[in-house]
Amino acid sequence: MSAREVRICVVGDELSAGVGDPRALGWVGRVMARSKFTCPTMTFTLAVPGETTSALGARWQAETASRFSGDPDCESRLVVALGRHDLTTDLSIARSRLNLANLLDIASNNHIPTFVVGPPPGRPQDGNKIAELSAAFADVASRRRVPYVDTYQPLYQHEQWLADLAQNGSEYPGQAGYGLIAWLVLHTGWHEWLGLPKD
Repeated sequence: MSAREVRICVVGDELSAGVGDPRALGWVGRVMARSKFTCPTMTFTLAVPGETTSALGARWQAETASRFSGDPDCESRLVVALGRHDLTTDLSIARSRLNLANLLDIASNNHIPTFVVGPPPGRPQDGNKIAELSAAFADVASRRRVPYVDTYQPLYQHEQWLADLAQNGSEYPGQAGYGLIAWLVLHTGWHEWLGLPKD
């Protein structure tokens, strides 16, 4: 990473804001706390509860534009934190794929490096659907050579994750669950994407 200022915008639903975390850090706060930035860095979490990929695609440019800088000495980066709300609407997997593809293509055309975090496990009845959605998102990111963190496969049978959901009495994790997502992000290309040392 260069010595110039870096601004990172994280766009997504309420999971990107850490809802349910008693420490109010979520996975984003934990990842930032463990990242050894070598230059001034600003992070902005731009979350909208219940957001689908269609809604995310419609708003992300306007919301990040006011945080990103046109200064050539300022580097802009985008983290797309995908949720599970496409499954509660009439969106097809094909539409979800297209929404992410359009977002990534626009970011690429605007020279904004992008990092994608997939949807984690939620309600047991949504298991197969979330797995299919995550696989579709992973394929879209892979085709564009954008880093993708699969949070579903490592967590859907993880005892600590399941215990955290049960303790919270909802589909949202608590402190331990967000810690697990943060670990996955930190160990799936995060440092390489930013050009940061791992230790």
